[in-house]
Amino acid sequence: MFNLILFGPPGSGKGTQSEKLIGKYGLKHLSTGDLLRSEIAQQTALGMEAKKIMDKGQLVPDEVVIGMISSALDAHPGAKGFLFDGFPRTAAQAEALDKLLELKNTSIAVMLALEVSEEELVKRLLKRGETSDRSDDTNENVIRERIAVYKTKTAVVADYYKAFDKVVLLKGEGTIEEIFERICAEVDSRL
Repeated sequence: MFNLILFGPPGSGKGTQSEKLIGKYGLKHLSTGDLLRSEIAQQTALGMEAKKIMDKGQLVPDEVVIGMISSALDAHPGAKGFLFDGFPRTAAQAEALDKLLELKNTSIAVMLALEVSEEELVKRLLKRGETSDRSDDTNENVIRERIAVYKTKTAVVADYYKAFDKVVLLKGEGTIEEIFERICAEVDSRL
């Protein structure tokens, strides 16, 4: 089983590249946002617990998210592997994910981190804001704040995986195809 974390700041192209990776390698996409919405829609015990927390405007605790990921892994026993998107966001979540995967006799093969300059990120997100319904992509100050939060809070996850020599930094600028070729070269070298 090949498990991959696609990592990068808002606007780095994770969503676009995730779709292409899933298509090419047959990986199951694990987006924590999608998992939360699905569990809530199905009114599972975890979903109802998450909904109560979210309705109070609070973040869903790691153990609830890990429980949902465990259920998703169990639901796809024949999967070639999983592409993690939007998780882990903290070192504690990375540790919890590693423990869960170890219990399931698998692990993260690699974290591919897309590196994009702040100016390019702002440009991409403002452009996306013109065509999407995402209000957080229309205000440059909000965008810069999201990037700052990523740098201070989320980028530490890469430090966690660097300790295990599992991080590959990739240039996330260029055409969608050029970036995809870089990603595929890294994936292919590990399959």
